[in-house]
Formats: sequence, structure tokens, C-alpha cells
Amino acid sequence: MDALIYTVMSGAERALRAQQVHANNLANLETPGFRGNVELTGRQQVAGYGYAARHMSELQADAVSARQGTQRDTGRELDVAVQGEGLFAVQSGEGEAYTRAGNFSLNAEGGLMLGERAVLGDGGPIVLPPHSKLAIAKDGVISILAAGQTEMQPVDRLKLVKPAMGELTKNEAGLLVPRQGGELAADTTVQLNAGHLESSNVSAVEEMVATMSLSRDFELQMKLFKAADSMADAGNRLMRE
Repeated sequence: MDALIYTVMSGAERALRAQQVHANNLANLETPGFRGNVELTGRQQVAGYGYAARHMSELQADAVSARQGTQRDTGRELDVAVQGEGLFAVQSGEGEAYTRAGNFSLNAEGGLMLGERAVLGDGGPIVLPPHSKLAIAKDGVISILAAGQTEMQPVDRLKLVKPAMGELTKNEAGLLVPRQGGELAADTTVQLNAGHLESSNVSAVEEMVATMSLSRDFELQMKLFKAADSMADAGNRLMRE
């Protein structure tokens, strides 16, 4: 009897935690470049002598959806979207992290930023000299029109990487990092679309359907728990009689 209770209670816990994963996805529905978390369920045997028939469900939510979001034309010179596979590199602590978000800005010192994080180029954080015009080419080369100049001049290049999404997970800040740690090498085949932003790849409909399905799963687990409790009571009565 207790073998069933192990399965039921871990299943209910899994349903609740999976709800949190989908709630986070829905909360980032409008976040540019956001990649939805994917929840997978496995099982693990309860450790210890005499527990061979007892198993618990195990939630794994460290996978990231590889589906691409839609791109919209913003016309803004610091907005840029990745075409096909690829990621931007940004500074994260002492190392690097990666993202599809390309809604960049410039700080007072000319640093190219993604929120509070420096955007990385071939030689580290990108800092641009004063300019009146800026353009980002398909290959990530950044050109500016400096004061007194009549032609655009290349000044730096965005660091672009192209790992398999299965090799990535998210860090605490929600940025993508390699599962094995370390930094990824630049990939010159990644192509960009300047003046565009990629939306989140989360589907509101799919997330709502998943949420409703998990609610039904939780109700089923509670019914099974009550059934197990009733069977335990019946067994106890038989023992007393």
C-alpha cells in the first residue's frame, strides 16, 4: 500500500512544480528573445533495502525550448534579431552567458548594453566612440558614422555563438549557459536581422493547455491518495477483527 502512496504524493508534487514552470513561461510571454523552459518527468527508485517496489516521479525542468519566436520590424538601430540558430554573448559575472534578446542600448560611456549587462564583442565588452549613426551588419559587424566623417567605419563585431540548444540550460538570471560550463567559441556563420526584435517563443495557448492538464493530473493524484487511504483503513479493520 505504501508503494502507491510514494507514487501518488511525488506525482502531486511534480504537478505543482510543473505548474510553476509554465507560470514562469507565461509571465515571460512578452519578453524579447525569451526561451521557454521545458519540463520533463522521469522516475527514480526509492533508495534502501526493501524499497525495490517503490518509485517516485522526478521533475526535470532544465531543458530549454529551441523553437524560434516571431520577428517584428522596429526600425530601431540598436534592435537586432538572430536569423535561424545562434545567440548573442553578454557578460555575466566573471564569465559569459548567452541570449536571443537583441534590444540593446548605450550607456553614458558608450558601452553597448542588454539591460544591466555588457554586450560582448570579439575582444570583450563593446564600447562605441561618439557617433551620429550606427549600423549592425548581418555578420554582426558594428559600423558608426563618427563626427567629421562622411563614411561609416567598422569599430567592433558582436560575438555570436551557435551551440545545440540541448547543450544549454539557464542560470539563475535566466540567461543561457553551457551545461558543462565554460565559454562558447564565436561562430561566424550566424546571421542577424538589424532593426528587428525576436519575440518570446512561448505559446500562450500551449501553456494554458498544459496548465489545465496539470490541474487534472493533480486532482487524479488526490483521488488515488484517498483510494489508498481507504484501502489502508480497510486493511486495519480486517487486522483488528
